[in-house]
Amino acid sequence: MKKVATRFAPSPTGPLHIGGVRTALFNWLYAKNQKGEFYLRVEDTDKERSKEEYKNQIIKSLKWIGINYDGEEYIQSKKIQDHTKVANELLKSGHAYKCYCSNEEIEEQKKRAKQKKIPYIYNRKWRDKKESEAPKDTKPVVRFKSKIDGTSILKDLVQGDIEIDNNTIEDFIILRNDGTPTYNLSASVDDHQMNMTHIIRGDDHKINTFKQIQIYQAMKWNLPSFAHIPLIHTIDGKKLSKRDKASTLDDYSKIGIMPDALRNYLLRLGWSYKDKEIFTLDESVKYFNLEGIGKSPSKLDMSRILSMNEHYIKNINENDLFVQFLDYCKIFKKAISNDKSEKIKNSLTFLKNKAKTLEDIFNNGQYILQEEVNFNKDDLKLIDNKAKKVISEFKKELIKIDKLRREILEPIINNLIKTNDTNFKGVGQPLRIALTGSKFGPGIYDIIISLGKDEVTKRLNNKIFT
Repeated sequence: MKKVATRFAPSPTGPLHIGGVRTALFNWLYAKNQKGEFYLRVEDTDKERSKEEYKNQIIKSLKWIGINYDGEEYIQSKKIQDHTKVANELLKSGHAYKCYCSNEEIEEQKKRAKQKKIPYIYNRKWRDKKESEAPKDTKPVVRFKSKIDGTSILKDLVQGDIEIDNNTIEDFIILRNDGTPTYNLSASVDDHQMNMTHIIRGDDHKINTFKQIQIYQAMKWNLPSFAHIPLIHTIDGKKLSKRDKASTLDDYSKIGIMPDALRNYLLRLGWSYKDKEIFTLDESVKYFNLEGIGKSPSKLDMSRILSMNEHYIKNINENDLFVQFLDYCKIFKKAISNDKSEKIKNSLTFLKNKAKTLEDIFNNGQYILQEEVNFNKDDLKLIDNKAKKVISEFKKELIKIDKLRREILEPIINNLIKTNDTNFKGVGQPLRIALTGSKFGPGIYDIIISLGKDEVTKRLNNKIFT
């Protein structure tokens, strides 16, 4: 039995789309589940729009989310000669022909189809004409001679049997009039040369699959198996496009969504295994199968992504969380000095409370990171004479303490509540404002301990509170 081989074949004409990431993930998981190989093919034949920066972004994005491809990336533009060679073989065997229709003729055919409200299909004018009838000044395109009679059945591993009338597939172009190959020809030749056993892609490719199968059959190649995944829709039920907000991996990484969380979310987006929700990487590979993929489109739900990310933040090892947090800060140029980063590390247990993203942790830790306290003007108005007295008395007690620990701080706070005839808020709020600039934030004990005695003293000595 042939070793399973899958591929992900993006075009580097823009950043990697979230739908593309899920397609790559499903291909990768299936290959690894079957002890096979997974390859990356960069379809860069659109010279106008293909850019090196997008190719690098695609590679970086796959690595970020934990998808590692086998071997070097396969660059399609380096295989153009192989594609044109197959086109010429198809011409020789009578499975393709040269079409000399002018652009004007094609436009006229399209116009008539539109008037009749029917899909445009090329009228096959040059299908059976002799070469001797060709106009001298027209460069031809090469068209594949599609089947006209009967039906074709695609045995889809996700959608089941899909039947189509052959006459609905036009004689599609395989070589443009400048001699460059089109998508369907290039993809077919590449998939054959790469020994692909399974083509797993979005179900918007179904018509391309029927065309590519005909190329395979004409060349007498062994057919791969095909699986078409339903597309991802927005929460409103529209097809997700590159123009949508939060459609690329960068949109997620920059707000601090973690790769494991996003990968877990995308795995469950249109695929299920029993009632399991959380999958480790090893479990994803172990349980993934094509049978678990649903037939209906899935909706991209940002609240669900945040909920999944929050689960990972709460449950992963804090050392791992800290490493990911530092990576996030480094990538997005949120500089943190060594002493501050140590304080963040020691405070992660409470900074991660209510945090749905790494950005939330960064924002929750702002009071530690800032050199000068940025006061909320309205909150500062709450510092009246009674509040100043609380701050002053706490400062006096602070001097007597060697090490800041909760069991030492609690009696001091309780005594301040009693001597100032107030409640916990009456003591905690002025101290929180003085130390963080806001009445909102972590618990007062956590704030004091995380800042350390020297920093707490420095902040309470601000002239505003005297």
